[in-house]
Amino acid sequence: MQRAAGLVRRGSCPRASGPWGRSHSSAAAEASAALKVRPERSPRDRILTLESMNPQVKAVEYAVRGPIVHKAGEIEMELQRGIKKPFTEVIRANIGDAHAMGQQPITFLRQVMALCTYPNLLSSPSFPEDAKKRARRILQACGGNSLGSYSASQGVNCIREDVAAFITRRDGVSADPDNIYLTTGASDGISTILKLLVSGGGKSRTGVMIPIPQYPLYSAVISELDAVQVNYYLDEENCWALNVNELRRAVRQAKDHCNPKVLCIINPGNPTGQVQSRKCIEDVIHFAWEEKLFLLADEVYQDNVYSPDCRFHSFKKVLYQMGPEYSSNVELASFHSTSKGYMGECGYRGGYMEVINLHPEIKGQLVKLLSVRLCPPVSGQAAMDIVVNPPVPGEESFEQFSREKEFVLGNLAQKAKLTEDLFNQVPGIQCNPLQGAMYAFPRILIPAKAVEAAQSHKMAPDMFYCMKLLEETGICVVPGSGFGQREGTYHFRMTILPPVEKLKTLLHKVKDFHLKFLEKYS
Repeated sequence: MQRAAGLVRRGSCPRASGPWGRSHSSAAAEASAALKVRPERSPRDRILTLESMNPQVKAVEYAVRGPIVHKAGEIEMELQRGIKKPFTEVIRANIGDAHAMGQQPITFLRQVMALCTYPNLLSSPSFPEDAKKRARRILQACGGNSLGSYSASQGVNCIREDVAAFITRRDGVSADPDNIYLTTGASDGISTILKLLVSGGGKSRTGVMIPIPQYPLYSAVISELDAVQVNYYLDEENCWALNVNELRRAVRQAKDHCNPKVLCIINPGNPTGQVQSRKCIEDVIHFAWEEKLFLLADEVYQDNVYSPDCRFHSFKKVLYQMGPEYSSNVELASFHSTSKGYMGECGYRGGYMEVINLHPEIKGQLVKLLSVRLCPPVSGQAAMDIVVNPPVPGEESFEQFSREKEFVLGNLAQKAKLTEDLFNQVPGIQCNPLQGAMYAFPRILIPAKAVEAAQSHKMAPDMFYCMKLLEETGICVVPGSGFGQREGTYHFRMTILPPVEKLKTLLHKVKDFHLKFLEKYS
């Protein structure tokens, strides 16, 4: 039987034709030839370059994770590759990361977090009932009883209630959960409230008053928002005290070129470690009332007070104790975090802010701004809940919790005194008492020849010093110029978090380095 017309024998290859009768192979050859004669295009210019990027972002600097830390990372890689150094490890004393420095987590906090993260453990006899009770309460307030669900933008309601109860116990002043906003660490709250406060242009641009030395989050956010940084200097000769006359000077000079609107306080201080007296806080509040300034109180180190002569007083408590003329008028945002204190849970990024006397219409704007990022990490919110709602007397976990908390804070107090004493034994190093927080900010003598050497390397003198310290000892600290300091003075910031024996080793290495540095450049 004959094959149907149009079919070809098996194994043959019909010549394919294009729309005008040319074969596909012929057309392909012509197209290839055309491409060969077409001129090559140069690579397209990048849209995003250092010249075209947002100049406010380019102006941002964050010394705590700046060039010195990048260099430390490079040295660590070299050590791993077997490159010989005068040391065997890099000690990262640049940042207050407690667990990275060997501090053990608080058992109760981790138990509750484990239960919240994996609720099947709620039936396990290995966990105490008070931890299970906390976990059930948190999970019942989460969508689908899961930490993996979004929360309200302001935070999980029951956690905000627990924060309000904590503030009420701490201050003896009632706190409203509606004034509590859970945040991604304290930093998120500070950035958010500053976004609301910054406005204007020219001489009406918002001025934000910050302490010098400061925590560089503040200068970074001010740069990003194109606000005006207004420096007020802490009194190094008086244990880094805050003097209201210095605030008056700063405001008076700032009014020539901006509109001072915000006053930031860090208490206990970072990097300086001072704890403000109640009288000082009263003076600051009166000054803010007098000058119509919005107060930001960064109180993340409120548990870290070591000097027996010092006590933490919250700005909220003192504000209300000063009477209704102040408590009904002064606008205040205060901040707390899971990252410091005795917890050291930096990675959870838990925090809150309480805002007092905020205009009702601004509350809506704040919630709108917070809703853009949907919600803070719910695991961080849960960690914050455990900080403000710890075991109480009579509960199963109370004794162990109290023992662990007291050990961490007692250990930090011991290391604060050790650091102060050892630094003050070194010629050319002067260290104020570490009343609180978790850092030392010693003043260092840098000889004129070393200043000249730094200039030849296009470095600030204290950056030059800290870089040499890193390269010769493996100790990573942050130059004082990253925090701000009075002209002609030099400092560095280091954490006191390393274990006692490692801290002693670190301090002796700094001593030996400093003496050699003075000898070399004198």
